Formats: sequence, structure tokens, C-alpha cells
Amino acid sequence: MKKVSVGVDIGGTNTAIGIVDESGKVLAKDSIPTPDKGSAKEYVAKLAKAIHIQINHVKGVNDQIEILGIGVGAPNANYYRGTIEHAPNLVFKGIIPFVDLLKEEFPELENIVLTNDANAATIGEMVYGGAKGMKNFVMYTLGTGVGSGLVVNGELVYGADGFAGECGHAALIPNGRVCGCGAKGHLEAYTSAPGMKRTAFELLAHYNATDSLLADKSFKELNSKMIYDAAKAGDKVASEVFEQTGAYLGQAIADTVHHTSPEAVFLFGGPTAAGDLIFNPIIENLEKHLLPIFKGKVKVLKSSLDSGDAAIVGASALVYGELNK
Repeated sequence: MKKVSVGVDIGGTNTAIGIVDESGKVLAKDSIPTPDKGSAKEYVAKLAKAIHIQINHVKGVNDQIEILGIGVGAPNANYYRGTIEHAPNLVFKGIIPFVDLLKEEFPELENIVLTNDANAATIGEMVYGGAKGMKNFVMYTLGTGVGSGLVVNGELVYGADGFAGECGHAALIPNGRVCGCGAKGHLEAYTSAPGMKRTAFELLAHYNATDSLLADKSFKELNSKMIYDAAKAGDKVASEVFEQTGAYLGQAIADTVHHTSPEAVFLFGGPTAAGDLIFNPIIENLEKHLLPIFKGKVKVLKSSLDSGDAAIVGASALVYGELNK
């Protein structure tokens, strides 16, 4: 029998679904809209129907398929309780018993697991990626926000209430920029893709850089890819955006190293495509802020997960993570 798991990634606009084998290969995938109205129970029924379609598709190719379980990555997901709690970008308000609803649709499956998207990516790195065999590592996910997952002694850290590992909401600069969560000065407000854009506009104003390649871009128009292209072309402002972003990340990662003493820190997300532009200042500032006992010991590595399928692959890995406990 070929063993596979189902990975589900719930985003604010779309929900991605994939059937993934033990090597991390995606055998089938699809997506459905994440609803902007209706009940959670109605949504789960539609999700279950879409999962069944993908399972039947895979079994049509190979009838010797065993479904081990379903892993779900979702915002504000509580691993302990199997709930999605007060997610700001979903229509379902309050505390949603998501795992229980999904078990009603799949009573034959023992392993239905839920966690947030950054934790799912972390488990994906451990099961399928560069952290395979590592007992202590950290994952930072860089995108619209900054997520993270902490693995200590081979176990993902969930804490007392299931929400541990929010390194993106560490207070970096007291009374600094307003973060998406509403608090001030968080790392996410400076090192997410929107944070990089905010840095660019601050620097454009500071230098009165009318000759910058970014100077004619509107706030809505500018994105991190444009900043990267400008930096590669030698633009001073764009290059400094990466320097500042890397400096902030290096400082924050040093704090995480002090807390968990990882073997490696993995970075995932769009900004990592900038290569040395972002990695060099991260590593330089990480070493600058580390205690001497940690200097030169911690590797900073790019995630080996495929960016296109990372969300569903990471979610599917939750099942293997449970089975390997």
C-alpha cells in the first residue's frame, strides 16, 4: 500500500488541498474559495467534498492507496484544542471546533490535526526538508506577516495554550510602527513584505531620493519584488531596505537562539529569493548580537520546501509528525 496524507491550507481568500506521499511529493491538488459568508459547518462540508474528489482521483491512478490522515494549517489555529480562534481574516468568528467538524465528515480517520501555517511549514521542514534529522531548529516564515515555529528536543513547542512561537510579534522597537495585530514595534511591522515597503518609503523621504528607482512608485503599487529588482540594479535606497530588514531579523533571531539554542534557523518566503542581499545582513547581525557561547554555531539556511506547494506539503506533514511521536 502507498501511504499518503491530506494537506489543507486555509487562507483568507482560498483554501488549498493536496494529497502528499511520504517523500513530500504532491500527487494531486486543488483549491476552493474560502467563504466570505456562511457557517463553518457549511464550509467544512464543501471542503470535505473537495478532499474526497482528490482522494478518488489519486485512487483512480493507484487503488493501493492508504490515507493516513488530514493535516490543516490555518490562522489562529490551536493544536491542543483543534480549534480556530478569533481569526481576523476569516468570516467565522469566535472559537470554531474545526477538527471536530472535520471528523464528522471523515469518521474513519484517526489522525486529523490542526495548527497554524508557520508551525505547519516547520513540521514540513522537519519531515520532508532540510531539518530532517534535526532535533533543535527554528523556522521563520517571511511574507505578508512573519511567522515562526520552534522545535526543541524533536518536538514543536506549543506552550501552555497552543499558541507558542509567535516570534514575529516580539517587541523590536518600543512604540515603533503599528503592527497588523494593532500593537506597536513588533518585528513583523519591519520585516514582513509590507514592512519592507514601509521601510522603503521612510528611506525615500529621509534621503529625499528623487533619483531612486523606487521614487515614482505609489504606496499601493510598490512590492518587495520591485525593491529586489532595484537593489540588484544598484539602487541605494533599495539596498538599504535589505540591509535594515536583515539587521532587524538578525537581532530578533539572536534572541530566539538565546531562548532555544537551535542547530539551525531556516528562512522561508518571498524575501529569501533575494539571496545574499538578505542573508548576509541577517548573518552579520545575528553574530553581532549573540552571546559568545553561541557565536559561529548556528546555521542560517534557506528552506528547502518548494514555495508553490509548501503550504499543503507542510500541512500534510502534520500527520506524519503525529504518527512519528
